[in-house]
Amino acid sequence: MTHRITLIPGDGIGPEVSSAAKKVIRAAGVDVDWEVQHAGLEVAKLTDTPLPDSVIDSVKNNKVALKGPCGTPIGGGFRSVNVSLRQRLDLYANVRPVRSIPGVEERFDVDITIVRENTEGLYAGLELMILPGIAQSLKLTTAYCSKRIADYAFRYAVKHGRKRVSFAHKANIMKISDGLALDSTREIAKNYPEIELREIIIDAAAMTMVRDPNSLDVIVTENLYGDVLSDLGAGLVGGLGFVPGANIGDESAIFEAVHGTAPDIAGRGIANPTAIIRSAVMMLEHLQETAAAQRIETALYRQYREGKVLTGDIGGSANTRDFTSELCRLIEEGS
Repeated sequence: MTHRITLIPGDGIGPEVSSAAKKVIRAAGVDVDWEVQHAGLEVAKLTDTPLPDSVIDSVKNNKVALKGPCGTPIGGGFRSVNVSLRQRLDLYANVRPVRSIPGVEERFDVDITIVRENTEGLYAGLELMILPGIAQSLKLTTAYCSKRIADYAFRYAVKHGRKRVSFAHKANIMKISDGLALDSTREIAKNYPEIELREIIIDAAAMTMVRDPNSLDVIVTENLYGDVLSDLGAGLVGGLGFVPGANIGDESAIFEAVHGTAPDIAGRGIANPTAIIRSAVMMLEHLQETAAAQRIETALYRQYREGKVLTGDIGGSANTRDFTSELCRLIEEGS
C-alpha cells in the first residue's frame, strides 16, 4: 500500500532532519508518496504569509502530515505556524510520549505520555490592550473541548494498556475555568471505570514529574500547562531533540519534531534527527504500519545502546548522514 503524506520540511535544520526521516521510513519498507508543502519564516519572506492555504488544503486532502520545525518571531510578527495549523485543522490533541532512550540522561527512567488540549485556553490568542500599559489575555475554557480532550486521554490509556490518567489543573485558584475543565474530566472518567483518574494541582504535577514521573502515567491538561509540562518531560529524557510529538484531530493528524529550527547549525549537516524519526514512528502507528514502526524504534534503541554512531550533541562524532545511514542499516538488518 502506498500512503500519500504531506511533508512540511520547515525552517533551519528542518529540511535536513525531514530528509533523514524519509530515508528511515523507506528503509522500514513503507511506500510513501510525499507531497511537499512549505511553511514558516522563509515562506513568509516570499509570500507574506508563513502558512499558505495550499498547506492547509494538502493536509486536509491527505489526512496525515510529517512536519519539521517552523520559525516564529518573538513578541511580534506573524502568528505561530503550529498554533495556526492546530486551530485551522482542529487538531485538538497534542500527544507527547516521553520515554527514556538508552544512554541518554541516565538519571531518569521515564515512560509517560502528556495529552494537551490544543485549541483553547490562553493560546486561543484572545488578547487586548485595555489601557496604555495594561494588557489582558482571556483564558477560554469550554465543556466541549474539556470533555473532548479528556475522552481522548482515556481512550489513549485504554489502547496503550495504561492504568491511570492524571488530570493536572489549578482549580483551587481558577475555580470557574479550571473548575469547569475538572468537572468535565470527572464526567468523562465515569465512562472508563477500568482507568484510574488522578486529580493533581499543576505545580504538584511539575514536582512529581521530577520525583516520580511514571506514577502520573498519562497526563491530560489544558493548553498552557501542557506546553510547560511537555518541555519539562523532554528535559527528563535528554531534551527536545529526543521526544516526538503529534497533533491529532478527528479528520487530520500532523506529526512533528518539537524542537526549534536551530539556525546556528542549519546547513552544516550535523543535526540529530531523532525527534522527527520518533515522530515518524508515531505516524506509522497512526497509519497502522505497526510492524514498520516497531522495526524503526527497535533499531533506534539499539543504535543508542551500542553508542557507536551518534551525533555530536550527545558526545558522538557522526553527522546527520552517518547517523541516518547506520539507523537504516540496523532497520534492514533486523527486518
